[in-house]
Amino acid sequence: MASSRDDFIIAIRSAFLKKSTQQKFSLLTLVFISILVIILSNLDLRVIKYIKIGINELVYRSSFVVSIPENLAKNTFTEVSDYTTFFKDYKKTKDELNILKSKDISSEITQYENKELKELINDYISSSDKILAKIIVDHDSPFLKSIIINKGSKDNIKIGTNVYDQSYLVGRVIEVNFKTARVLLLSDLNSNVPVTIAPQNVQAIITGRGDDFAEIKYIKQGLDNEFDEKSIVYTSGTGAIFKSGIPIGKVRIEESDKSKKFNVEFYSDFSQLKYVFVEVVTTSEINLETEKENEDIQTPINAKLKILEDELKIIEQSNIKFKDENENLKTQINELNNMITKFQGEILDQKQIINQFDLDKNELEFLRLNLDYGHKCRKSFFNNKGYIVGTTEYKSCVLNRGRINE
Repeated sequence: MASSRDDFIIAIRSAFLKKSTQQKFSLLTLVFISILVIILSNLDLRVIKYIKIGINELVYRSSFVVSIPENLAKNTFTEVSDYTTFFKDYKKTKDELNILKSKDISSEITQYENKELKELINDYISSSDKILAKIIVDHDSPFLKSIIINKGSKDNIKIGTNVYDQSYLVGRVIEVNFKTARVLLLSDLNSNVPVTIAPQNVQAIITGRGDDFAEIKYIKQGLDNEFDEKSIVYTSGTGAIFKSGIPIGKVRIEESDKSKKFNVEFYSDFSQLKYVFVEVVTTSEINLETEKENEDIQTPINAKLKILEDELKIIEQSNIKFKDENENLKTQINELNNMITKFQGEILDQKQIINQFDLDKNELEFLRLNLDYGHKCRKSFFNNKGYIVGTTEYKSCVLNRGRINE
């Protein structure tokens, strides 16, 4: 009877040692545990509720603690990036402000010089005003490019008056009546305008072609090789027909096998004009008396000295402002560098914390796998191929999920 009992125990033990039987037993165990958990969860017991609440609270607290280093590193990196971007934008804005200030100063000086030169050359002050005129007749033909406007001699319009589309030149008055005037457009075949081509600073004359372009003519040989389609054409003022510096259009190059033509594409579309601005110029003479009669009258030399003094004051004030702004910028740069150094140190500390967290995570992973696969890797009486607990081979076997390297 005892021998039969021992044989039965040995048979059960050998059956459990087989791989397939072991898997079935583990599966059945999980099934029974799942059924037990479902039954307990359906029972409205106070102990089960407390256990659920405790597990949920533990999981939430653990996930919150684990996410602290990662969130801190992200927030630190974001703040450092924001400070760096803010400094770059601040420096760019300062540079643009300095450029605008210098342009404003140069413009003011140029206006003073222009006024002085006009007074010296002409002995009179000229002022101009633009009046709005409506186009009442448009002669659109291949040979005649002119318009008639509803302003005439009663509005101080004279022959040779410049006509604009906003700030762009479109033509000049060639015939004046009491209430109307005829304007010859720049695209007309009879239109010839002295121009300057920038930035090459080349003097030339443009002639209308009867369409939407004008042709550049009378260029000194060799200078046309410097033109490109970024060149701008504006009036030169030569011949006192048009004022200088009025924009007209851009250079367009037409190339063929035998020749190369340089045309001007107008800024304004003459076929779409409904209203134009006519420039009315008025002059007033300057009555200068001798210095002995009236010492308070400003002579050209005194005016020039006054302009130079004003220019010197403006430059000195600008230098003082620039020095103060440079000192403030240096102080802010030093503060930002200190903050960047501080943030870099904090980032380094966070990296160390993250590295330690990764090590702890790997160790936790090993412990979790050890619970599931430790019996496969542990050397025992029934597992001669296993390894001693704590050795490198044992750890590698557990991380390989129980696969023993034979």
